[in-house]
Amino acid sequence: MTQTQGSVPSRRSLIGWGGAGLALGAAAASGAVAMTRTGEDVDPAAAEAGAAVGFHGSVQAGIATPVQDRLHFAAFDVTTTDRAEFVRLLKDWTEAARRMTAGKAVGEGAFGGLAEAPPDDTGEALGLKPSRLTLTVGFGPSLFTKFGLADRRPDALIDLPTFAGDALDAARSNGDLCIQACADDPQVAVHAIRNLARLGMGKVVIRWSQLGFGKTSSTTPDAQTPRNLMGFKDGTRNIAGTETDRLEKFVWVGEKDVKENSAWMVGGSYLVARRIRMHIETWDRTSLQEQEDIFGRDKGEGAPVGKAKERDEPFLKAMKPDAHVRLAHPDSNHGATLLRRGYSFTDGTDGLGRLEAGLFFLAYQRDVREGFVRVQRNLATDALNEYIQHVGSAVFAVPPGVRDKDDWWGRTLFSKEA
Repeated sequence: MTQTQGSVPSRRSLIGWGGAGLALGAAAASGAVAMTRTGEDVDPAAAEAGAAVGFHGSVQAGIATPVQDRLHFAAFDVTTTDRAEFVRLLKDWTEAARRMTAGKAVGEGAFGGLAEAPPDDTGEALGLKPSRLTLTVGFGPSLFTKFGLADRRPDALIDLPTFAGDALDAARSNGDLCIQACADDPQVAVHAIRNLARLGMGKVVIRWSQLGFGKTSSTTPDAQTPRNLMGFKDGTRNIAGTETDRLEKFVWVGEKDVKENSAWMVGGSYLVARRIRMHIETWDRTSLQEQEDIFGRDKGEGAPVGKAKERDEPFLKAMKPDAHVRLAHPDSNHGATLLRRGYSFTDGTDGLGRLEAGLFFLAYQRDVREGFVRVQRNLATDALNEYIQHVGSAVFAVPPGVRDKDDWWGRTLFSKEA
């Protein structure tokens, strides 16, 4: 990240970013490329590691954007009861996100300012490229009990039901809002969450967070399909960022999907986040044939049962009744289709010598009730359940994108004129 002055006011008048908020000029971070409705960048160079992904657009980046290699996801609880103060924070976060996604330091940067005040930027991303950083914000159901927002909660933003086999840890679940930071450099992603959390001090607090690596689904099907920690290809049939028709049908909220009170969600999406623990040691002692039967695909090519190539259309009846692919397939779920952006994780050991590892599942959809809930209920008899357990869960309404330099995260929800 470069140390740029832009048109920001002097820290000698602001004395840091924590008190009066940000009064940054509009030109401070206007260098990002605009986003199209599909989430693809207008500039093809954004597909290259190190490039910048456009921040502005009708939809938020980080959904249909080509999936990056690393993740830092954070859920926050709101501690302030002052609506105006919270709105000011959302504006401050938006300005900081503009700068960081463009490869710039927050505010006046990490050095060179008033020696007696903390620097505006923590500095660990100095000299690093933007690394295709995207920042995506979402609002949880609990946020709508605050600031007089109860009547603006969308019907599709449900409290997730309890599913068979759930062992959810409250400390790793829910949250008033979330920020998803994806980048090709883990330090860039961590830097983004760290600086946004710092700006939110006294107004929000991190409830839980998750680091992820090794994307387990791709929105670029022309690229090699990634593998999960069980060694199987994941996301073969995932929605591509260029498939405008499928994105409109399954991901983006349309005008017909909302009532007047929740029209602010048009152009947004709904995110389900699940922390799924994999019992790696048990899986590793399972025969290859059983592993392939459980998934319904071969482990080498990734071809469905009875087929030769990964992308061959699966014949579901050739698979065992409890095969994962068979139960998760749209044909088994009344057409329900999710856009997945999951990541693998390893968080040390559990104290018994077993890896604390698994999948941090992220799925975007047009309606949670017709998407994740339908599919997850159908997976109740999944043979894979013997080797996995859902231990964390959250759902968020992801608002539409920040359209221009005067727009900000959540404007359509919080502005009466929106």
